[in-house]
Amino acid sequence: MFADKLQPFLDRYNEISLLLSDPSIINDIEKMTKLSKEQSSLEDIKNAASEYLQTLNDIEENKSLLDDPELGELAKEELKNAQSRIVKLEDDIKILLLPKDPNDDRNIFLEIRAGTGGDEAALFVGDLFNAYIRYAELHGWKFEIVSQSEGSAGGFKEIIVLIKGAGAYSRLKFEGGTHRVQRVPETESQGRVHTSAVTVAIMPEVEDSQVQINPNDLRIDVMRSSGHGGQSVNTTDSAVRITHIPTGLVVTNQDGKSQHKNKEAAMKVLKARLYEMQEAERLEKEMSERKSQVGTGDRSGRIRTYNFPQNRISDHRINLTLYRLDAIMMAGLFDEIIEPLIAHYQTEALTAAGL
Repeated sequence: MFADKLQPFLDRYNEISLLLSDPSIINDIEKMTKLSKEQSSLEDIKNAASEYLQTLNDIEENKSLLDDPELGELAKEELKNAQSRIVKLEDDIKILLLPKDPNDDRNIFLEIRAGTGGDEAALFVGDLFNAYIRYAELHGWKFEIVSQSEGSAGGFKEIIVLIKGAGAYSRLKFEGGTHRVQRVPETESQGRVHTSAVTVAIMPEVEDSQVQINPNDLRIDVMRSSGHGGQSVNTTDSAVRITHIPTGLVVTNQDGKSQHKNKEAAMKVLKARLYEMQEAERLEKEMSERKSQVGTGDRSGRIRTYNFPQNRISDHRINLTLYRLDAIMMAGLFDEIIEPLIAHYQTEALTAAGL
């Protein structure tokens, strides 16, 4: 079924292997890097294709031995195993043949903002942030806080963190949207359950060349930092606010003591937000053709509810409900939700692709 589709991948992989041994390529770091990345991206499908084609050969060989008086029984058993293996390989290859999201291997900016709910929403921003950090640690990813605005009663009005690691975007891209929390606030004397909400945005870290910004489109203001931050707070003009005039996007950073570093961090976030806007516009145009699209960052869409009194977490896109909210939040076990989301997306994408 897939033999004809798979051969070009094998041919390209082998072609790259030859190119990487070419002296003219070896001395060109840019070409070497580009080819090495391409070969790495083909590794999984190359391995699956090789095993698939070998298994097809095994099936034909064993079929030819079925009438052999000495090897017939063994061939029958081997044929059964090979036919079972080929079904599993076909399922795996279907997924590998799906178009890959070009952002999947990128680092991400994770932005969490308090929405409706006042202090309780800010507190949940802190709780959700901590849970995502535990999730990042489980995957061996690094992280650094880019900017934060603390809530008056704890937590954060807004926090942005850069998460670095292989596959960070591919696993967290479905987290974008509105997250609703239902629980009894610590300040609630009557024991009533309150509902509040926070928004999550997942933005891939982009290279400078991917987003072109005209310096004339920027208004950059510097000011004294406010809030926590040590002795430099309120003594130096280290805080930076960048306004992108055409879109109205505003990014403020005051976490570092250096104005230069704060400006650099703010520019990275601004570029990520502009890239996110460009991607949203592109997806909007393609939406009629992309029936398989699962929400990947629409902040207006309510994607999940965290109900603490019932220890329940529900993802509304795939009608998934788990009654282990405490464990998921405490240990960052978001894969229990993310894995079904990925499976759902792949099933929809396979159907749309006719595979």
